[in-house]
Amino acid sequence: MAPGNTRPTSRDVAQAAGVSQAAVSLVLGDKWRGRVSETTAERVRRAARELDYRPNLAARHLRLGRTRTVLLVVPALTTEFFAGVYTGAARIAAHHGFGVVLYPSPEGIGPARDPFASAPAALDGVIASSMAADALTAIRRDRLPLVMLDSDPTGNLGTATVNLDITDGTHQTADHLLTLGHRHFLHLAADIPSWTFDIRARALAARLRTVPGTSLTTAHTPLTVDGALTATDTALDTPGPRPTAVVCDDDKLAAGVYKAARRRGLRIPDDLSVTGVDDITLATALDPELTTVRLDAELFGERGMQALLAVLDGRTPDDGDIPVHLVVRGSTAPPGAP
Repeated sequence: MAPGNTRPTSRDVAQAAGVSQAAVSLVLGDKWRGRVSETTAERVRRAARELDYRPNLAARHLRLGRTRTVLLVVPALTTEFFAGVYTGAARIAAHHGFGVVLYPSPEGIGPARDPFASAPAALDGVIASSMAADALTAIRRDRLPLVMLDSDPTGNLGTATVNLDITDGTHQTADHLLTLGHRHFLHLAADIPSWTFDIRARALAARLRTVPGTSLTTAHTPLTVDGALTATDTALDTPGPRPTAVVCDDDKLAAGVYKAARRRGLRIPDDLSVTGVDDITLATALDPELTTVRLDAELFGERGMQALLAVLDGRTPDDGDIPVHLVVRGSTAPPGAP
């Protein structure tokens, strides 16, 4: 280390490892494969650790024209699912030397305000989870790479789209309830205009139409427990076949159904089977525990970040929706006798 310099430099690392500064740059920039040997790369990494070397990121980013910062836009910060999305995205970002700034835009209905004086100058890209792409124009200004999560893969403004296989998850729920013998269904649908909720509604209706004798009532509700309680009460008071199964767009909505059922003296699952989506902690806190579609939020965030990194590197992101699966618990059973 140079006399009087308390901070090690890449030259110090190169001298300690017995390599050139160019080799140090390649290894610490994770661009060494095919250029230096694995043995040399490990020698550089070991020297950097022993010297406690930290690269001057500000200077490096200035040279590369990159800020190494990504914005993750979500509808809310109070939802466990989006916390998982952030955790997964941040894990992959950190591995590649990026930081993730989390920014809420309530309900995904825009326009989301630019959280910086000029987003294109402060960011390398944007990941938006469960958002409308046109809500992001103030942030993107059509100059930043945008990866959309849980969004229509056709016709949106995103550079890439990553989705969960929510159609298959809905089919799994419907098939489970149909196999149990249910024929009269209530769909407790989130009243947010969103591609994912539209897909769930269409997939459920299409699946139930394949079985003769089924009926489907749809009740729209805010994504709140109290909203779900009110919507369930109204639906159960509506003339027509009484539903024996309630399919909820979200685990929180299922909690509202539980409250409505208990106030009426209905037992779950004896009188009413209930299903949800997400498999957040609430699903196993309910009694009986909730049958729900498990969505891997952290994997979702990871795949979103990987897609954005691919776009930034000029590569094509991986295709294919992320599989989901129904977790069957105590809230579903064959319908009781009329």
